[in-house]
Amino acid sequence: MRLKFVGAIALGAALLLTGCATGTSTMSSSVAAQAIATKPTEAVQSLINKHKLEVVDYKYTRSKLGSGMRGATEALFIDARPDRHYNAGTIPSSIQIHDTDFKDHVKRIDGTPKDKEIIVFCQGWDCAKSPKVAAMLKEAGYKNVKLYQAGYPEWSKKDYIEVSTSVVKNAFDANGALLIDARPYAKFLAESIPGAISINDTDIPTLMGRFPTDKNTPVITFCQGYDCKKSHVVAQKLVSLGYTKVSNYSAGLPAWKQAGLKTTKGGEEKAAIGGAVTKLSKPFMGPIKKGLDEGSVDGAWFVENYKKLPAGVTIVDVRRSEERAAGFVPGSLHISIEENDTKAFLSKLPDTYVIFHCSAGGRSLEAYGKAKKGGFEKGLYIDATVKCKGKECTFTPNEPLDPTDW
Repeated sequence: MRLKFVGAIALGAALLLTGCATGTSTMSSSVAAQAIATKPTEAVQSLINKHKLEVVDYKYTRSKLGSGMRGATEALFIDARPDRHYNAGTIPSSIQIHDTDFKDHVKRIDGTPKDKEIIVFCQGWDCAKSPKVAAMLKEAGYKNVKLYQAGYPEWSKKDYIEVSTSVVKNAFDANGALLIDARPYAKFLAESIPGAISINDTDIPTLMGRFPTDKNTPVITFCQGYDCKKSHVVAQKLVSLGYTKVSNYSAGLPAWKQAGLKTTKGGEEKAAIGGAVTKLSKPFMGPIKKGLDEGSVDGAWFVENYKKLPAGVTIVDVRRSEERAAGFVPGSLHISIEENDTKAFLSKLPDTYVIFHCSAGGRSLEAYGKAKKGGFEKGLYIDATVKCKGKECTFTPNEPLDPTDW
């Protein structure tokens, strides 16, 4: 699934600048839903027990962040979530290693000493990806692997996050955040992102008056790329002062320029970079209302209709068997993406329109991608946090992260 730029809708209430708030959307995000939980589900706990994983809390995890720069933290942070979540926001310095692409992704930490402390996280207490990746790392010979199971949802409520060029671009398009250039003032005058203000880390005491009065204002700090500490210092200062939606654009001005985006020095934007999408030119696939993310189902439509779907539509539960045993959507078909190889998974799909669901949205997205790659053109996924007990389920849709007209 190709990476597109996160739209302004995502900016308002999703992983962009989540800080401590989720905006005023009528649909609660999974971040809010996950934050309510205080311990792993039985299925996740069984993985933790099976692989003898040590679970650490926010305070411990935060103590290992240090400056927040890659290569300058006490522990190596591993984000086990899918691309779209990782690109929208992550714990600063994190490297993505996804369970389904482990063999390729683990190469990203080649050269890391086997006794280096590693902290793995994903999308909260219900997310099985972090214990799975942690177990794989242990099997690969890493000896000091820990699990921050509260994960990104808790972190984003308590601290600053790292965001990608796509997120910053859409904040820029929507005028949805204050951009702070933490480089020396002479560098700022020579070239910066249009609209940014200059607050160098060494001049914070004299320039603090430039910080927003409203501490819920989204703020993005940046400087000269991954090797630059200054923007992390400013971001951490903002958090210490009580600002709730602080992000750091760690790739900084070099990545902005590499993407072909305009600076105060000039330049033309690449045609491939678009603006925010708020509605679709073709809003339905068959009888199913599409969401703003490619391949997704509109969350509000799903919540309203999943108990009585239109004819020719099947919900496919892609969770593990033990998860389904605790509860499932009546009438849904169970085809676990983890308990079936690709060929078996595809062979079991019904000849109907299909809506894939899991527990947090990650595996349903994977199922959609696997089905589409295998030639199945009637599949969609619901990006939502799902809680099932018996035959009663609640779906809390996530906000769009990658809006596009598809």
